[in-house]
Amino acid sequence: MKQWPGSYCDTSSGCCYPSYGKPPSDFDIHGLWPNYNNGSYPSNCDPNNPFDLSKIQDLVTSLRPNWASLACPSSDSTSFWQHEWEKHGTCSETILDEHSYFQDALNLKSMTNLLSCLKSANISPNGGSYTLTSIKNAISACIGHVPWIECNKDASGRYQLYQVYICVDHSGTTLIDCPVFPTGACGSSIIFPTF
Repeated sequence: MKQWPGSYCDTSSGCCYPSYGKPPSDFDIHGLWPNYNNGSYPSNCDPNNPFDLSKIQDLVTSLRPNWASLACPSSDSTSFWQHEWEKHGTCSETILDEHSYFQDALNLKSMTNLLSCLKSANISPNGGSYTLTSIKNAISACIGHVPWIECNKDASGRYQLYQVYICVDHSGTTLIDCPVFPTGACGSSIIFPTF
């Protein structure tokens, strides 16, 4: 799942940039989440396999700009990575060890350059309003699969592009059509805020 940082920050709660600085104006990785075909998902599958930063030390330079925590108080994002590994990554450990889990998420982000997909359809993070259909169609045409779009509301209560769900196969490397989409609501017209 990818998250637009401008929408994370453009709420009544606001955000805090990581201790290493503002991340790029691009979709951020929120996670790589194993799901069942009915839409539910396992979590916290192996308390005996805690996050170990030393196992992904070679990826930290890539993770920081691509998988940044915007939660307050400001952090170096390590606690966010820990949360994602322990809640979701451990549920894929029969296929992906900790290093592979984070590497595959980075690879998938590169494979699905959502900002480029949207910009090629003249959809830009400029605070403008776009139809939900045009956003879905732009991403679908670019990656070959229909995404699920999650919205949140800005400080004024308007729907905005928040997260994009894209499904992958069991290996975590190949895009597939999602067997089921999460539930949630977006307006027919949504804001794509700046960041």
